[in-house]
Amino acid sequence: MKNQFNTISIIGLGYIGLPTAAVFASRKVKVIGVDVNARAVEIINKGQIHIVEPELDIVVHAAVTEGYLRATTTPEPAEAFLIAVPTPFKGDHEPDLAYIESASKAIAPLLKKGDLVILESTSPVGATEQMAEWMAASRPDLSFPQQAGEASDIRVAHCPERVLPGHVIRELVENDRVIGGMTAKCSEQAAALYKIFVEGECVITNARTAEMCKLTENSFRDVNIAFANELSMICDKLDINVWELIKLANRHPRVNVLQPGPGVGGHCIAVDPWFIVSKTPDEAKLIGTARRVNDSKPHWVLAKVDQAVQAFAAQNDGKAARIVCFGMAFKPDIDDLRESPSVDIAAHLAKQYRGQVLAVEPNIEELPSSLAETGLTLASLYEGAAAADVAVLLVDHREFKDATPDFAGGTFVIDTKGIWKQK
Repeated sequence: MKNQFNTISIIGLGYIGLPTAAVFASRKVKVIGVDVNARAVEIINKGQIHIVEPELDIVVHAAVTEGYLRATTTPEPAEAFLIAVPTPFKGDHEPDLAYIESASKAIAPLLKKGDLVILESTSPVGATEQMAEWMAASRPDLSFPQQAGEASDIRVAHCPERVLPGHVIRELVENDRVIGGMTAKCSEQAAALYKIFVEGECVITNARTAEMCKLTENSFRDVNIAFANELSMICDKLDINVWELIKLANRHPRVNVLQPGPGVGGHCIAVDPWFIVSKTPDEAKLIGTARRVNDSKPHWVLAKVDQAVQAFAAQNDGKAARIVCFGMAFKPDIDDLRESPSVDIAAHLAKQYRGQVLAVEPNIEELPSSLAETGLTLASLYEGAAAADVAVLLVDHREFKDATPDFAGGTFVIDTKGIWKQK
């Protein structure tokens, strides 16, 4: 089928927007990337990247060099607009759609009859319809699906990303996509767009179901992780090795207990379940409880660190312990610190034990200013191992799994991922 899209605009050039822009551009389609971060725009236009993602640098460099990808801070006309901006929560875990609102109002003046607008940002149910309302209010000269149905001038759809950091380029191409249009024709046009590069199946549904699908996927994971995290706290109290227990339980052919950790992080699993809870608080009892269990795990870890610090002082004539946190990212082998429980734990410790806390994170070169302001200091793996009186393993990075650091005798080790205890 002949490509009907001459120019595609991606609003938001972060961990999803930039890879998506790059993959479209790799198919010889003109792509205009838009981001409010002028520094990111400058870096991309040099054919470089401002985030860590395997293979992305190669794809971006080729796309920019060949003239198919260009970044800017101001939206420009296109036939299709994909919005991939953050959707955090505010207050009492209520969804914050301010970035979506800003993006939709920014592109509204550029819209023309026949254009397609897709919301990729993970969103609460109804967000796509709200986006269409914002655009309609800005452009009364055009009709939108909520007004004209199949005869609308502008097509609107929701297509959530569902990729794994560290494998984004491959999964963007290979994974199935859920396409949720506000009308059947909206879905059809959105599917035609994604088929430019998607080798998986484009599965058609409506916008609300597509929104709920992504929230369901992440809530399912969150509930299962909550079971593992709760189990780890129970086993600690009963003096049972949770890692051995899970191995044994998983030998059952129909049991697959996940691995516990210091909490749950990232921009999806730690956030998305609240979007369901916010809409249906009386019904989402299990989902809400799981979220609270996972949110409580960092506090449990902090209590274990406090116990270790006190024990070290008791054994060393009141000497202040040097605490080293191993891992800041929200998952292994990436540089993404968003919603990371490890960051919260390290920041709390740095404030509580001023001048006593180091962080080891092999995937970043410097700490964000918000962390540096707490007094936390970034160290190498060797420096951290040599300094640690209390070692807190928070992320199972490859560097930490390859070998247990050579700690001095008397070092207290708190391993929230079980990789050192199992050696």
